[in-house]
Amino acid sequence: MKYERTFNFSAGPAMMPEPVLEEIRDEMMNYRGSGMCVMEMSHRSKVFQQIIDEAEKDLRELMGIPDNYKVLFVQGGGTLQFAMVPMNLMKNGKACYVETGSWSKKAIAEAKKFGEVTVIASSKDKNFSYIPDCSDLDIPADADYVYICENETINGTTWQKLPNTKGHVLVSDQSSMFLSKPCNVSDYGLIWAGVQKNVGPAGMSVVIIREDLIREDIDSKVPTYLSYKTHADGASLYNTPNCWAIYCCGKVFKYLKNLGGLSVMDQMNREKAAILYDFLDSSKMFTGSVRKEDRSLMNVPFVTESAEMDAEVVAASKKAGFDNLKGHKSVGGLRASIYNAMPKEGVVALVDFLKKFEAEHSK
Repeated sequence: MKYERTFNFSAGPAMMPEPVLEEIRDEMMNYRGSGMCVMEMSHRSKVFQQIIDEAEKDLRELMGIPDNYKVLFVQGGGTLQFAMVPMNLMKNGKACYVETGSWSKKAIAEAKKFGEVTVIASSKDKNFSYIPDCSDLDIPADADYVYICENETINGTTWQKLPNTKGHVLVSDQSSMFLSKPCNVSDYGLIWAGVQKNVGPAGMSVVIIREDLIREDIDSKVPTYLSYKTHADGASLYNTPNCWAIYCCGKVFKYLKNLGGLSVMDQMNREKAAILYDFLDSSKMFTGSVRKEDRSLMNVPFVTESAEMDAEVVAASKKAGFDNLKGHKSVGGLRASIYNAMPKEGVVALVDFLKKFEAEHSK
C-alpha cells in the first residue's frame, strides 16, 4: 500500500529516503528472522553486532575513511558535541573558531567554558550571509585546533574551500551536509555530524576522529561517557548505544552506496538546488539571503519584502501540502531544507507553488 507523503522541508528531523523507510517498515516486527524488532534486541547480541559492524564498514567505504581514523556512534546531537570537542581536544587550553552563523556561535559559547577561545574570522558584520576569507588566518602557534561549522543550517552558508589552518588540527561540524558530497577525510582531524538532518533519526552523532587525537591524559573530571577514548575503546558499545539510530543510518549508508556513492549524490543535490536558486535569482518577490558563492546546497533561506508576507507564504504552503518552510525563529524569513532524501520533484513542486504565489500577489 502506497501512503501519501508530504514534501517536508524541515531542517531536522528531516526526510529519509522512502526505500529505506519501506525496508525498515518491513523489518519492524521481525528483523531478519530474529523474532524481534531492532528496538527490542540486546546491543550485546550477535545480530546487533552485525548491524553496527556493517554500518561502520559501509560508512568507511562511502567516505573513504583511512584506517587511522576511528568511527564512533555517540548518543546525543550537536549540543553535546559542542562540549565534547573542547573537553577532549583542548590539551593546551586554547582553540580557534570561525564564526559563520548560529551553530558556530553556540559552539564558541560552549568551548569558552573549557578554555581560551579565539574567533579568528567572522561573517557577523553582514548577518552571517557569507563565508569569510580564511586563506591567511592569524592562528596562535599553541592552538589545539581550528573549528568550523561547514554548513550553517540556519543561515544557509557552506564552505567551498576549507580554511588554511597552517598545520593545526581542523575540526568540522558537518551535520547538515554530511554525506551530501565526497569528503577527503584526511583534511580533518575530527568530523562530527548530528544524524537527524541528512542521515537518520534524531538522538545520535557520528564522530570520525584521527587516532592520535584520542587522548589518555584527558582531565579526570571529564565524565567517562564524554571521553572519545571511552567510545573508541568500546567500539561504540561502552554502554547501550542508540541502537535504532545506528540501524537506520546503516540502511541509509547502504542506500547511498547502491545509488552510486557520494559523487552521484552530489550531482543530484546540485541539480535540485539549482532549480530553487535559479527561481530565486529571477523572482521579483523572493530573495535569497546568502552570497551566491557561499550558498548551501542543503539549506536555502530566502525572504519576501516583509515578515507579514513571509507568514502568508508559510500559511499558503501548508494548505498546498508543503511543510516546515518557516525560517528558524532566530532569523525569521523562509527556509527550504533540501537534503539528500528530498526528491527532485519536491523542489520542482515548491518552485511551482512559489511562482503561483508570486503571480497571484503581484496583480
